[in-house]
Amino acid sequence: MAKLKDLLPDGKNANRGTERGQQMVENSLRQFGAGRSILIDKNGRIIAGNKTFENAGAVGIEDVIVVQTDGTKLVAVQRMDLDLEKDKRAKELAIADNRAGQVSLNWDPDVLKEFDVDLKQFWTTNELEALFPADDEEKKKLKGLDQGDDLRYQIVIDCKDESEQTSMLDRFEEEGMKARPLIS
Repeated sequence: MAKLKDLLPDGKNANRGTERGQQMVENSLRQFGAGRSILIDKNGRIIAGNKTFENAGAVGIEDVIVVQTDGTKLVAVQRMDLDLEKDKRAKELAIADNRAGQVSLNWDPDVLKEFDVDLKQFWTTNELEALFPADDEEKKKLKGLDQGDDLRYQIVIDCKDESEQTSMLDRFEEEGMKARPLIS
């Protein structure tokens, strides 16, 4: 058991959040209680769940149950007061949890630029262009594109699932081809 005040927020959280999202997260915590866990590193710094952390204190949540893991097991939060088959509140919590996360998401491009990660694994080219409106040279640098990125021939391959798609993309990359998932 730990105290909420002992956790450390992510000072470089790339999700700025939105005012509406903050209010939705707070309302959900107030109305339904905590529905999911947050993720902290070994030092108690929040990796994921900063908005939930920020609002938990506002609704009077002080205690934190810390489950230590190395990521090889899924941690499930079991609400003993809810039955998804019978309780309207359980269904409302499911909607509130997902909708609040969706509405609260507001990426900070400046913070994302500071991360030493390949953003192409999380966004399509078009999404990156919308996220980083910049001149052509800066766009190419951000996307890892070079002058020869002019695609003249394209194919579409239907995969049975995400695993097969990932495998195909890896195979194409190993063979020196440029490939990206098509979002329809």
